[in-house]
Amino acid sequence: MTQIVAVHSAFPAHRHPQADLTRAVASLAGMDADTDGAEQPDRRKQRALLERLYGNAGVDTRHTVLPLADYGALGPAVNDQYIEEATALGERALRGALTASGLAAGDLDLLIVTSVTGVAVPSLDALLMPRLGLRADLKRLPVFGLGCVAGAAGLARLHDYLLGWPRHAAALLAVELCSLSLPLSSVTTADLVASALFGDGAVALVATGTRARGRARMRTRPRRGRPRPIRGPALPRVISTRSEVYPDSGGALGWRLGPGGFRIVLTAELAEVVERRLGESVTGFLAEHGLTVDDIGTWICHPGGPKVLDAAQRALKLPADALAASRRSLAQAGNMSSASVLHILELTVADNAPAAGTFGMMIGLGPGVSAELVLLRW
Repeated sequence: MTQIVAVHSAFPAHRHPQADLTRAVASLAGMDADTDGAEQPDRRKQRALLERLYGNAGVDTRHTVLPLADYGALGPAVNDQYIEEATALGERALRGALTASGLAAGDLDLLIVTSVTGVAVPSLDALLMPRLGLRADLKRLPVFGLGCVAGAAGLARLHDYLLGWPRHAAALLAVELCSLSLPLSSVTTADLVASALFGDGAVALVATGTRARGRARMRTRPRRGRPRPIRGPALPRVISTRSEVYPDSGGALGWRLGPGGFRIVLTAELAEVVERRLGESVTGFLAEHGLTVDDIGTWICHPGGPKVLDAAQRALKLPADALAASRRSLAQAGNMSSASVLHILELTVADNAPAAGTFGMMIGLGPGVSAELVLLRW
């Protein structure tokens, strides 16, 4: 089994109420007024659409890696800014998770890094090695194209690794700087929806392999092999995982790369696919373990937006408060792509860790359309 021993979020310094972001994006995208000071009808309509989308996004506050005034000056070097800022923010998140875990950087045997909001070669994991003092023989796995599903998928692949190397320690880092893809020209409705939802942040998770069950409050130092008790809220074990890609839905969500950088591909079909397909995926997965939806006490579902969460809730026939932690993460930090499900896990255990023996289900959703399911137990 895989024992999660720490999860830690890090956010940029700039945190904004949604209303401030509404005004800032309207100004940056030229929706305020023309040169004569009189609003054009099409600008009024676009501004009204922006305000409606921002107001209905389920977001109260979000973080941006840059001050809002700096976004108007983003240019061809934006990916260089991504590399610099993502490395720094990722370092903060991973350093915090290691501290909370009681493990040293040199104890890690595997580092998985997920990000879809920029490109780094050498990859972020390699850039972090000297900054954190990671071992030179560290196994590394950078993940790019999975998008929002990558947080859950990264945990699943970490689990696969620890099944084969049960005495090892591994870390997963999800770092996303969504604001650096802010569209400022030829703005589409999909651009506005994305700009209303996505926020910046990083979350790191540390886990160890173990052959023994029921050690949710023990951490093991690889190479020494001696467990030692810890303090703080209990974190779950990973029991099993499943990956699924839904056919003929590849155009519902993704990136396209143009002269201005990444632009969102987003259609209303996303929520429809989730509502139509997710229930069967989850119930079939649970049935393999002799479980039903009613046996799951904690739900950690990617907050793709209010419509996606509503679709997931209907698909699984969940009570109204079942996805409360997902909605709270969305309200506090926006949709942070791959980092969101890990942030929701952190919120869940920080508030009131589930009782021992409770099952949980992590649901990642992303381009494909794809779902990643992770069965947890406290």
